Amino acid sequence: MLSPALVPNISGHVQRRKNKKGYVWYVKYRAPDATSPSGRRQVEKKLGPEWPDEGPPPRGCYDRRTAQAALDAILTDARRGHIEVLRTGVTFEQLAKDWLIWGEHERGWRHSTLVDRRSCVRRHLVPAFGHLRVEQVTTPRIERWKSDFLIRTGQRRQAAKLVALLHSMYERAAVLYGLQRNPVAAVTRIKVNYDAARFDFYSPEEVWALVRAANDEQDAAIFLTAAFAGLRRGEIVALRWRDIDFAKRALRVETSVVHGRVDSTKGGRGRAVPMVREVAEALARLGQRGYLVDREDPVFPGEGDWLDGSALRRRFVTACERAELRVLRFHDLRHTFGSNAINRANLVQVQAWMGHADHRTTMRYLHHKSLDAEADLLAGAFAVNNANEAEQLLLSATEDEET
Repeated sequence: MLSPALVPNISGHVQRRKNKKGYVWYVKYRAPDATSPSGRRQVEKKLGPEWPDEGPPPRGCYDRRTAQAALDAILTDARRGHIEVLRTGVTFEQLAKDWLIWGEHERGWRHSTLVDRRSCVRRHLVPAFGHLRVEQVTTPRIERWKSDFLIRTGQRRQAAKLVALLHSMYERAAVLYGLQRNPVAAVTRIKVNYDAARFDFYSPEEVWALVRAANDEQDAAIFLTAAFAGLRRGEIVALRWRDIDFAKRALRVETSVVHGRVDSTKGGRGRAVPMVREVAEALARLGQRGYLVDREDPVFPGEGDWLDGSALRRRFVTACERAELRVLRFHDLRHTFGSNAINRANLVQVQAWMGHADHRTTMRYLHHKSLDAEADLLAGAFAVNNANEAEQLLLSATEDEET
């Protein structure tokens, strides 16, 4: 919406014209137009036929008074920036393409981000709005689509995400096509109840049960690395032998493989993770598999250039079922690391090992930290001074109950 200082002077008038069927009322006004040097554009709109009889006109007919009222309403909306008369000739589908190109080449979206947003555009947004011109995608139209999506799918977080993407697209449309208001800005927000601290993870004993049920030695090492080092699935796939430092007992996480393509890690920064003995032994055994390995070779090779992450996830589910464990997400192995590491290390260390940009992301693991030491610390705060005082307090409470 334009600020009052940026809204040009908007005025208009009503006009009564005669045609073959009788008189018709029109309104003419100047509305905002970012493509015009003056910032305004002459607009003419037909209201409807004149009502020649006495009394209020029926719906669809006008006299001078109701025509003027219609004009006043139009001018009020125009001054508030609620009328978009600019005809770009650009479809929403073209906007979506331009927005994705901008994100890839100018904003530098990560490959995984680009793939995800392309999928959202192709599966949800273009089918809903692709045939419309960008200025025809109005706030009411988006509201109706949003409500229908929620009723049909029940996916509140996905709906909120799609609305956020629409907002970004129309921010870009303002730059590319001169649209003067973002129709998504007035869309009511979707309330999403999400507790980041509510997640499930495996105990160390359950991780070992999963390892024993793995399809082969490589999958067993992968499950250990995910659960005891906290690497994401794409980071595990991208791990090379040069990233394994047995002497310093460290894993160096510098890249990630998403959809078969090497990219940066999620936070865009490399990190080093302590390599516990169990992980080091599992990786060392992989290095002795009967063929020479180069420093640039992947630790966990696949049939193609990289291990298939989707196939790995399916084998993980099979291993969970074989071990008679509850089936969690592969990503929950990373939560297993964070939830257990917080019992031995401080928040800053766990944040660095997991590669979290914001410490608030790491703080969710504090909900799963053992509080034995804290409970012992507080125990004395509620202790009575001696046994006699405790007995007197108990007798006093008993007498109060009897009276």
